[in-house]
Amino acid sequence: MDLGLLGKTVLVTGGSRNIGRAIAAGFGAEGATVAVGYHSDEAGAARTAELVEKRGGRASTVRIDLGDQASVEAAAAEVVGAYGGVDVLVNNAVAWPGFPAPGEVFETAPVAMMRASLEANLLGHYVLSRTVVGPMRRNGWGRIVHISTGLVEDGRPGSSSYVTPKSGLHGLARTMSRELAGAGILTNVVMSGFVVDEHDMPEEVIAKAAAAAATKRTTTAAEVAAVVVFLCSAANGAVTGELVRADGHLLAPL
Repeated sequence: MDLGLLGKTVLVTGGSRNIGRAIAAGFGAEGATVAVGYHSDEAGAARTAELVEKRGGRASTVRIDLGDQASVEAAAAEVVGAYGGVDVLVNNAVAWPGFPAPGEVFETAPVAMMRASLEANLLGHYVLSRTVVGPMRRNGWGRIVHISTGLVEDGRPGSSSYVTPKSGLHGLARTMSRELAGAGILTNVVMSGFVVDEHDMPEEVIAKAAAAAATKRTTTAAEVAAVVVFLCSAANGAVTGELVRADGHLLAPL
């Protein structure tokens, strides 16, 4: 199937590894030009760019600090300046706020942790989205996907500072859809499943995650990427404002 992405410009945040890398490679396979966003892992972003080009696309890297509005706007301007606009934005990056400290409960969790997470994991995506929408509107075509988690629907103890910004993306996507779909810009959320990345994970954690899914296995980054690429393609002309779970029907909390 021709997804109509040949020559389109795609910006993927958090593209240095794992899901972001798979998404970038998926667009590369469709002949897109991919700007691989990264925060600190420049070498990882460069490896992703190489993979995109091996798959048949064009690629470059761009540093983005989603907790810094000036950095977000500068990164978007760099991509727009290089390619004339952004046709597709995938807000994949996440700044992990950290695990609860021993003995920490809801009412003792640091407010500073929530504030920093809201800045990076919600406000940063909002600023980046609004920065690239102008060129999309002028072209009469655009696709935006926010990567989230099923924990927004299911909840998980000790994860307020992670889940709350992600839940904000759900409301943002649905509001953006109502505002922008008439201009040809479709906006959706993809909720990723438990994906084993290239870093070591305890086998018992992986086994527990697999058992919690209806598929009885963990989700692969490529499976998440396939959903994202379709939603961001010309083959999708009607799906907008939707929350799509790509998690093997994971029953959270684990």
